[in-house]
Amino acid sequence: MARELALGLDTFGDVTAGRHPAQVIRDVVEEGVLADSLGVDFFGVGEHHRPDFAVSAPEVVLAAIAARTSRIHLGTAVTVLSSDDPVRVFERFATLDAVSQGRAEIILGRGSFIESFPLFGYDLADYEILFEEKLDLFVHLLSEEPVTWSGQTRAALTGQRVFPPTEAGRIMTWVGVGGSPQSVVRAARHGLALTLAIIGGEPLRFAPYADLFRRALAGFGHAAQPIAAHSPGYVADTDEQARDEFWPHYATMHARIGRERGWPPLTRAQFDVTAGPDGALFVGSPATVATKIVTVARGLGLSRFDLKYSAGTLPHDLCRRAIELYATKVTPLVRDQLVKDERAPS
Repeated sequence: MARELALGLDTFGDVTAGRHPAQVIRDVVEEGVLADSLGVDFFGVGEHHRPDFAVSAPEVVLAAIAARTSRIHLGTAVTVLSSDDPVRVFERFATLDAVSQGRAEIILGRGSFIESFPLFGYDLADYEILFEEKLDLFVHLLSEEPVTWSGQTRAALTGQRVFPPTEAGRIMTWVGVGGSPQSVVRAARHGLALTLAIIGGEPLRFAPYADLFRRALAGFGHAAQPIAAHSPGYVADTDEQARDEFWPHYATMHARIGRERGWPPLTRAQFDVTAGPDGALFVGSPATVATKIVTVARGLGLSRFDLKYSAGTLPHDLCRRAIELYATKVTPLVRDQLVKDERAPS
């Protein structure tokens, strides 16, 4: 892992109680602008098609942020490629890349919800082939050369190009995975970067997947590609404050999704374990969160860590404060420790 670990932020535009989704979208734009002003490296916006998340067209939100920022990289977390058209996805991101002067990135995935399938007329029985074929086509499009391609899930292309081309000749593209070995190998087969969505369990349990990805890349004859991690979390002045402020909003979100999926209610004791040193929630003081990021970045060999800072009904002002602490307190602590690691005798 290089000491130049990039540190990013992700949001799904979680709808805060009493706030209209339109205002939540404006809040997300303000949060992205704030992140840029404080030096955060990346800002990711998720795509959802359900009432508890406000953002269904992340590229539009990211373009609004791009117009008011100058340095932060902008991408999705994730783009649900299975229920979209690869050509249109490429065109939208190439446009975002132009607006942002080369700062667009794409994280492609299947998403953790299925509402987009019936919404756009796709059959869940085709879940696997839709992503497999559309990812294959998207990789062809990344060359920005005429593409000839055929499959079962969309019309064939014959020597066709898509527009606009990017100035750099390629858009940085990641595949987001939730821990399936097959998904890790798929990303490696296409020579794309990998984002591990660590939302439960012990983060270091993903180390075998990171190792598998590196071995698979070499086996397919591809150059090394970066690995990122996406995890939920929250930063406040103290560990106790962070947990107390984050808990009710996270619990509300967990309960709502749990009712759909048959999960049991989350207890405060379970939450505290998940927010502890070995859990998937990066919740705590700047020192606590920084220590956890360094541990996971070392263990997985990360190039970037993205904190999903929004959580259910967590208010906009608390989101802003968490962004400020992440940028001004957590980031320096992480980078100082990584520099010390590199200087330490082996």
